[in-house]
Amino acid sequence: MPTPGRTTLTCADARILVSMDQRTELSEFLRSRRARLNPGDVGLTPHGGRRRVPGLRREELSQLAGVSVAYYTRLEQGRGQNVSAAVLDAIADALRLTRAERDHLTHLARPAARRTRKAPGRPQRVRPAVQHLIDAMNDVPAYVIGRRLDIIGWNRMACALLGDFDVVPAGQRNMAWQIFLDPATRELYVEWERKAADIVALLRLQTGCYPDDPRLTALVGELSVKSEEFRGLWAAHDVADKGFGVKELRHPVVGPLTLSYETLVLPADPGQQLVTYHAEPGSASAESLGLLASWTLGTAERTERSARPGT
Repeated sequence: MPTPGRTTLTCADARILVSMDQRTELSEFLRSRRARLNPGDVGLTPHGGRRRVPGLRREELSQLAGVSVAYYTRLEQGRGQNVSAAVLDAIADALRLTRAERDHLTHLARPAARRTRKAPGRPQRVRPAVQHLIDAMNDVPAYVIGRRLDIIGWNRMACALLGDFDVVPAGQRNMAWQIFLDPATRELYVEWERKAADIVALLRLQTGCYPDDPRLTALVGELSVKSEEFRGLWAAHDVADKGFGVKELRHPVVGPLTLSYETLVLPADPGQQLVTYHAEPGSASAESLGLLASWTLGTAERTERSARPGT
């Protein structure tokens, strides 16, 4: 496995790699989605003899979507102008896109549709009420992610489970940075490859929403320079939103954990999501999570006592 930080990729190479040019992004995304489908997958009979490249041909996709080959070709080359929502829906149906992939296609093909989603220049903040909420979750690791997958709020259990965000430099307080460039985080996830793929798919979705965000471009550039694994996953053009599921962790204090996670969108705070972890009641992981909560509380109390005058 390549070591993070050791690569021959130059910064100039990275700038080319992470170009947020919408025409290039749209072209590469559509080609990557065609490549993952075969005629038999969509009910077509293969024709035309041996195929030089995998996946559907443009004429096959055009047939499925009910648009002309010339029109689809212009769109895939980034030359489609004022493409309608109906046409994009037809192409999305033909490509069997997920909801997140459909949103990504719309952001790339219809720039006007995302003009209201420009990333503001000011830093994101967690509302005090949200911070109070997660602080009250004494036994539940909880944190808030914002644009670029920045970690912008957390409680003590999140620090105990995932790492002490209080001492992490602000520039590294980011889920993608942690997954690819922090050795402790890499070791924490049993299925690191799966977690890494999920994170890249989330980050790719962010670039479709905020293609003009210089900090987002800089983050992708840094990861591209320092991680060969990131570059490989980024080139796949997969996109996905964060949802729910189960993660296997190997914690340095309490050992193996099987935890479910849930992602809650904060409607009053655009671009922010609350993520929580919990264990099945009565399970060994629930017991271990309880031990972690007790250990964390004890550590916090000892730190508070040592900080008092005269102690």
